[in-house]
Amino acid sequence: MEMNTLLYVHKLTDEIVRLRRHIHENPELSFEEYETSKLVYNKLSNVEGMLVEKGVGVETAVIGTLSRGKGPTVAIRADMDALPIYETTSHSFPSKNRGVMHACGHDAHTAIALSVAAIIGEIWKNTDIQGTVKFIFQPAEENTDAFGKTGSPYLIEAGALKDVDCIIALHMDPEHEVGTVRIHDGYSMANVDVFQAKIIGTGGHGAYPHLGTDPIWMLGPVLQALHGIVARNISPLDAAVISIGEIKAGSASNIIPTEVYLQGTLRSYTPEVRLELEERLDKAFSIVEAFGGSYELEVTHGEPALFNNPLVNAGLKDAISELYPTMNIIDIPFGLGGEDFSHMTNAVPGSMIFLGCSISDGVRRDLHTPIFDIDERCLPIGTAILTQTILNYLLGIAKLPQNFVNSENEAM
Repeated sequence: MEMNTLLYVHKLTDEIVRLRRHIHENPELSFEEYETSKLVYNKLSNVEGMLVEKGVGVETAVIGTLSRGKGPTVAIRADMDALPIYETTSHSFPSKNRGVMHACGHDAHTAIALSVAAIIGEIWKNTDIQGTVKFIFQPAEENTDAFGKTGSPYLIEAGALKDVDCIIALHMDPEHEVGTVRIHDGYSMANVDVFQAKIIGTGGHGAYPHLGTDPIWMLGPVLQALHGIVARNISPLDAAVISIGEIKAGSASNIIPTEVYLQGTLRSYTPEVRLELEERLDKAFSIVEAFGGSYELEVTHGEPALFNNPLVNAGLKDAISELYPTMNIIDIPFGLGGEDFSHMTNAVPGSMIFLGCSISDGVRRDLHTPIFDIDERCLPIGTAILTQTILNYLLGIAKLPQNFVNSENEAM
């Protein structure tokens, strides 16, 4: 059976770049990926033998499935949505949708996954390879809907991962150059939680502060306590962050307000630290009671931490070594950003890798910035890695995870 992955990718490289640029020029926000969804549907429908479904869990979701005989079921996931950012890049294919930009690499993720589907489809047609491959194109990774949910939970609830043995994905990594990949076992991106709080006093006249209780004065010790949680209560060996993003109070120079409003974010890796941050947050706000005030606090849990299955990582590493023996593999976590692929890796064994894509000119083009861009030489590399990993599972070369367990799941 002829399965020279690099040869297939080489023949398709110009098309991968063209696809990425087309998607980049036509970005769409979360839950609004209508044209991108049509493109994905049409491309998958052109693959012989591909069963293509629309609207699985979310109107703009698309899933393609190739299946034959007995064998493992392997899934690949790509996110499709863009961000509400005004692009200021200098390349020749900027966003045509003013104020919306692919500033997180989802254009590249989608182009790569479509190219993997095309290559696997060719191999499927010309061999008798057995098993099932699911190509999951997910809307709304970046933002939530009115119910506070991103796209991933909806797809899971709709059965997108039913019978899936493992799932893989990649993410653009502008912190590292082409030829580098970050792979890390276990927790690799953060639990993302948000808090809203009020410090409540009586307020009063600015000339007579002694006649009431002042929530702005109470804010001072609360802020010290909040910023001291990570510095003095959480082990330095544990990843954790508390950041306050908004404080609102008052309406005039001579009026002491009745309340101060705050909101911020909590980031952590482990369930234990996630719980401890929440408990200590409450204790920090309770300080105001000693000054005659009261408080309200609400914590909203967002994406769970991304858990990368070590055995799935091993399959990815083996594919990389097979294709690119000199590639620089860095074993470090990906940071305290959030990624809703974590819902999927909490449901079935899975892993996400971060693929080096920085342009070597000394300019930082970070994720979620108006100048974010990639070195497009990473596109065929990502396509080859994911393709080879899938093939290795189907051929029995890569070992499938068994008895999946992480600290937030029972054995599966």
